[in-house]
Amino acid sequence: MPSYYTRVCNFYYGNQSKNLVRKRKSISLHQINEISFNQIEIITRKSKRKISIDQIKYLPKSLKTKINSDLKKIKAKKKNFSNLNLKEIPNILGVLNLTPDSFSDGGKFNKKKEGIKQALHLFNSGANLIDIGGESTKPGSKTVKVNLEWNRISRILKLVSKKIPISLDTRKSEIMKRGIKLGVKLINDISGLNFDSETINVLKKYKTPFVIHHSKGLPENMQKKPSYKNELLDIYDFFEEKIKLIRSMGINHNNIILDPGIGFGKNLKHNMNLIKNISIFHSLGFPILVGNSRKSFIKKLSEKNDSKLRIGGTMASSLYLMMQGVQILRIHDVNEIMQGIKVFKKIINN
Repeated sequence: MPSYYTRVCNFYYGNQSKNLVRKRKSISLHQINEISFNQIEIITRKSKRKISIDQIKYLPKSLKTKINSDLKKIKAKKKNFSNLNLKEIPNILGVLNLTPDSFSDGGKFNKKKEGIKQALHLFNSGANLIDIGGESTKPGSKTVKVNLEWNRISRILKLVSKKIPISLDTRKSEIMKRGIKLGVKLINDISGLNFDSETINVLKKYKTPFVIHHSKGLPENMQKKPSYKNELLDIYDFFEEKIKLIRSMGINHNNIILDPGIGFGKNLKHNMNLIKNISIFHSLGFPILVGNSRKSFIKKLSEKNDSKLRIGGTMASSLYLMMQGVQILRIHDVNEIMQGIKVFKKIINN
């Protein structure tokens, strides 16, 4: 029997969604009436088909059982954690790179005064968390030693973690441990917890919320002809297996976020398929995070209309992802994206 995957689709947003939920013509996502759906796509590695939610009852018994099990996770209410309000879509993870070589803002904020100012600006502009990193993981970059990474972030981290909620972007268990002791509320490890074998033990000991991020290879080689049998389903299976692993190692809490890793070992086709079908990951039962801000897919799609900050492409993709129920967006230009989201919500609810 093939493996079946459930992707919710045909979303409604705002007042229209609330009206349809009230009339029982759509199902709210995670009990948030502001966003709902009335179709699902049933996917295998050889086929896919869309059906309306009122056709589920006519499916073969075993398939109906599988779909209803997925829908139970999709409908379940999410509990808030790490200063994330999961009753609101989207939450914003503001990006603060304290590095000399990050892909779009390397060296801009790695001095104490500029770093603190930017952290406060991002938070005051509407970010729920500020994601601080001291090691670039752009394509082609190489790892840095623990002490160098810590020296880049420690002074600013010690000061801002007392004032605003912080997420720590690191692959190293020692950095995680030091950050958690300073009050870091979320660990964002782009390696999918694979880079450092001690990572899971640290997360288990401190019961810290974390992101499971998908990447293929290491930053120094991840963009060298990445390939998948089916990127969407391969990454889904990766998440499913990783969740089983961390459960087997004693991490039982549900304060976990899934990030498919746009641009991390993916080409344009892979990235577009992931973004377009992002709602498949709702059936895993955890909040979804997407880092779409300033990514190279915007350059490739916009061609001659590319720009340094890529705010237009970030805004367009952010609205699409929001309309697919993505709970968290990782964003550099928080004020501008919040502006767009607020205007969009006002228009759609007018």
